[in-house]
Amino acid sequence: MRLLPFLALLAATPVAAHQAPAPHREPVAPAPRAAPQRVLFIGNSFTQGAHSAVRNWHAGSVTDLNGAGYGGVPALFKLFAEQSGLAYDVSLETQGGKTLGFHYHERRALIDRPWDIVVLQELSTLSRERPGDPSDYLRNVERLSTLLRARNPAVRIYLMPTWSRADQTYQPDGHWYRQPITRMAVDLRAAADRAGEASRVAGIIPAGEAWNEAIAAGYADPNPYDGIGAGQVNLWTYDHYHASIHGYYLETLVAFGKISGRDPVLLGKDERAADELGISDAQAVAMQRIASDQLKRR
Repeated sequence: MRLLPFLALLAATPVAAHQAPAPHREPVAPAPRAAPQRVLFIGNSFTQGAHSAVRNWHAGSVTDLNGAGYGGVPALFKLFAEQSGLAYDVSLETQGGKTLGFHYHERRALIDRPWDIVVLQELSTLSRERPGDPSDYLRNVERLSTLLRARNPAVRIYLMPTWSRADQTYQPDGHWYRQPITRMAVDLRAAADRAGEASRVAGIIPAGEAWNEAIAAGYADPNPYDGIGAGQVNLWTYDHYHASIHGYYLETLVAFGKISGRDPVLLGKDERAADELGISDAQAVAMQRIASDQLKRR
């Protein structure tokens, strides 16, 4: 019975009096978010997405340094990045039918800024006067590389050789007439390899070779002049020169995979750009696989 007074006193004592005071903690500031990488695409109509629904698609998501309102390949790249959780601030400086020399001489004031990543896409025939001759290409890649590195020595420069043109292969006035449809893309890649080695670029984006792979795999029709095979897609648009939505989609998948290091197949069947442009789930997955396989080869 002697415990009763003690127990009564314990019951009357507030619990808080027996708890140690909470330690004082300074508020933790959130970790600063990394600034988006600044990406610039320099090219012509093959970067603009000309003659397809890609040209002005999502133009507001990227910065057209010329104010022409193009979305094109850069806008596709931007959406792929967003879906992958990557922060890129994407710009483009393009002019249809022009070489890289034009951009160096006429648009230097627009591109002479510090960029983190720059993609250079040359005229599809390399030279208008001398189709297939890489001389000017090599010289202008070197000039642009020097200009860009003066602003940011760490800039990553990529060259993007494009695809074989059906009109250049199947028409008598084409420089690659009567050669295999894959040959033009192979020649453009060889020129890019020479320019890239001379100017020490970060890498080559094998867009044209991915087209070749799509044709070799039976996914894409090799000759739009004789009709499109059942179950195949036409990578070219109506002029048999520029790309269709499928061709630009494949081009951008390769560019995205090469620059980001992400496997394009991770975008998956629910990839949003394909859905908006009218590319089926099966087609999107097939092109993602082709891009992935091509990137693993080179």
